[in-house]
Amino acid sequence: MGEFTTTIETRLDQAYKGLEEATTSGDDFLADTLTAEIEDLHRLAEDHGIPIQR
Repeated sequence: MGEFTTTIETRLDQAYKGLEEATTSGDDFLADTLTAEIEDLHRLAEDHGIPIQR
């Protein structure tokens, strides 16, 4: 697994964890921001042929 793939997966893990925390605490702005980041990371992974399981 390359460094780029590892970075994408790590950032996705962090974003999903943050999204769960934001949702639990009722922080809608942060939840929206993290949702957009997750979408961007998925798009980036897809553009580079990186399979993402989530």
